Amino acid sequence: MPHSLKNKVVFITGASSGFGADAARLFAKEGAIVILTARRMDRLTALAEEINLTGGQAFSLQLDVTEQTQIASAVKTVLETYGQIDILLNNAGVGGLNWLETFDPAEDIDAQLNVNLRGTMQLTRAVLPSMLNRRAGHIINMSSVAGLIAAPMYTVYAATKYGMRGFTDALRREVAVLGVKVSGLYPGPAVTEFGQKSGDSPLRQNVKLPGWIYMTSERVARRTVQVAKHPRRMVVIPWWFWPVIALDTLFPALIDWGVKVVFVKRFHQYKG
Repeated sequence: MPHSLKNKVVFITGASSGFGADAARLFAKEGAIVILTARRMDRLTALAEEINLTGGQAFSLQLDVTEQTQIASAVKTVLETYGQIDILLNNAGVGGLNWLETFDPAEDIDAQLNVNLRGTMQLTRAVLPSMLNRRAGHIINMSSVAGLIAAPMYTVYAATKYGMRGFTDALRREVAVLGVKVSGLYPGPAVTEFGQKSGDSPLRQNVKLPGWIYMTSERVARRTVQVAKHPRRMVVIPWWFWPVIALDTLFPALIDWGVKVVFVKRFHQYKG
């Protein structure tokens, strides 16, 4: 039987666009109280107004998940206002698509590590005690298929998503017996602002992926709400990525060879 989301307090990071914004709209339609957080307060305010005008309940808070004091303040505000956090959707993320040697150490490498991985860990740590005290709650981590298949030019991003996968699995085993559920979502390519800002590179210039491979943000958001209603350990979106994951797991040498010949030797600045 699905869990009702009516009056559930759903804390969403990265809610100013993409998966987070679309998930917020859908959670609100289910009757949940959505807490919208991100760095861009103007977008959060507009989204909260949109949701409230259509009969939903939304509250916006500015939050940079790399700032520990902001995390503590945001969690305290929500708990004082609503008394609990039923669902935490760790969705905030940044990415970069380029050869590792071209990345800026601070703006590219540290930024991805701090937002995608450290931010997720720190916010979860701040929310978790209130869930453990109630013996109830659900933590949903938005990872990526990059956390299951390591692609060239996504070295740092893949590292953060593999890290999130390990964090998600370990935390699930740590808290399941205490009444808290933990789920990992692993979406493939999607049409979002995140994808548009992931960087200009030879991959974007020379390798054109077929249009059908890209999902809409709404599709991922719908699956996110489904997981909240029907908790699951792990969801790969779309399902047909599973054979690709299996191929990479069972025949890594074959994948290595294909990537080297088809992509790296053609497009790397040093040409292999």
